[in-house]
Amino acid sequence: MVLPEKIDEKRRHTSEVSAAGISRDPLLKKPDRYCRQRLLPQIGADGQHRLNESRAVIVGLGAMGSAVATNLVRAGIGEVSLIDRDFVELHNLQRQVLFCEEDVDRPKAVAAADSLQKINSSIKIDFHTKDLNVTNAEKLLAGADIVLDGTDNLQTRFLINDVCVKHVIPWIYAGAVGTSGMVMPIIPQKTPCFRCLVPELPGPGLLQTCDIAGVLNTAPTLIASLECTLAFQILTGQLETKDETAYLISADLWYQTFDRIAVGKQKECPCCGKGRMDFLEATTREMITSLCGRDAIQIAPVAAMEISLEELKERLSRIGEVQGTKFMLTFRTETESITVFRDGRAIIQGTKDEAKARSVYARYIGL
Repeated sequence: MVLPEKIDEKRRHTSEVSAAGISRDPLLKKPDRYCRQRLLPQIGADGQHRLNESRAVIVGLGAMGSAVATNLVRAGIGEVSLIDRDFVELHNLQRQVLFCEEDVDRPKAVAAADSLQKINSSIKIDFHTKDLNVTNAEKLLAGADIVLDGTDNLQTRFLINDVCVKHVIPWIYAGAVGTSGMVMPIIPQKTPCFRCLVPELPGPGLLQTCDIAGVLNTAPTLIASLECTLAFQILTGQLETKDETAYLISADLWYQTFDRIAVGKQKECPCCGKGRMDFLEATTREMITSLCGRDAIQIAPVAAMEISLEELKERLSRIGEVQGTKFMLTFRTETESITVFRDGRAIIQGTKDEAKARSVYARYIGL
């Protein structure tokens, strides 16, 4: 029998928590770094155990992905897999919280893994300096309990959606640009999928990107916090799904406005409605050709399309030098020159790296 005074003594020890949040309870085998989460009735001991046993995959380690990664690692997700195709650039440091000046020119996945392991050495972190595409998506996302969106383009999101719907993996769509962002959880077989929200790819140049519209560094941080909270709800079995409906949360930080919009499951959805995996089953997302004898790569969309060079020129001229005719336009960054044609084809000069060329295409043309 445990005497009452012993119970009181144990309670006193349990309540003695250091400023760093580590329990000093001598009855515990090791310090409890998650004690503040265990105190939450929404998580508790059982919820924390579920988080510790979960595996999360983060696709993209920009402003959104790096904030998501640090939140998940600090919360004690047992295994985190990182996927990113890019390198750290100086302008990334304005908003990408995992990186510092010493990381410039390092692969983001490598730099992120190093930083995260210093934050929490008790969890497993693996990383992939790769472009998520049709040749590796199923392998890289296999075994995930949840997939989190940190990408910068719709085409990759459609591919993630195909894989997750096919293998019944929950995932969370999230995006931020300018001063606003949005997030929506997707639970295959229960809620609408991403193509219920966005049925088809818009044409090149029609979407805003951070490289054209800019980004307030607090916007992706807030959206990432919402994304992680939804992930905690999913992993602990507490996200409510009713009547095949999901909620798209939209927020504008500059004007402090929030909207919660109901999204219904679409019977005619190409993916979850008709069972088509257009982006997973495609032989390629775009045709990529290294131009012989030139430090350049050509990227051409598979689907036939026509873009407005006039509108694209107007948008790109806000951030750099643009020259053009009615047939094509050329935009110059600090390191590359991009020539865009009306059929969506582009020649990226200044690189022979296909992944980098694809990234430049996504950032400035908008796919």
